[in-house]
Amino acid sequence: MSQSLAKNYLHITFSTKYREPILQKEDWAEMFSYLSGALSNSQCSPIVVGGISDHIHILCVLSKNIALARLMESIKSSSSKWIKTKSEKYANFAWQNGYGAFSVSQSKVEVVRRYILNQEEHHYGTSFKEELLRFLNEYQVDYDERYLWD
Repeated sequence: MSQSLAKNYLHITFSTKYREPILQKEDWAEMFSYLSGALSNSQCSPIVVGGISDHIHILCVLSKNIALARLMESIKSSSSKWIKTKSEKYANFAWQNGYGAFSVSQSKVEVVRRYILNQEEHHYGTSFKEELLRFLNEYQVDYDERYLWD
């Protein structure tokens, strides 16, 4: 084959440092838009970005030209720097060190998109910690819980 072809859907999630509920609801749409732009700038196609005050969910198509770790470093770093310029309340803003990234089959893209759009409702009864542990178990990801919650 003379060209490289790929279409890898990813569901990515990461939280604010110490899962602090620092992202104010009135700033969510702007943060989601910023992250969508950062994904596009990295040649990744955002499908939906959502979340709540202490964490973010992204559904995107990972570009064949960028490694996941590099993408995450880029979007977390740039969005953290950007939000600090928006308001004094974000002067100490930081994302957690790690992230979760899970493959999504084409047939489940719409299910994951709706899930991300309903984060506020979903988290009335489920914490980010419970949600992440469920994803890790569902995807059979080996992990050491001592290092999940920095």
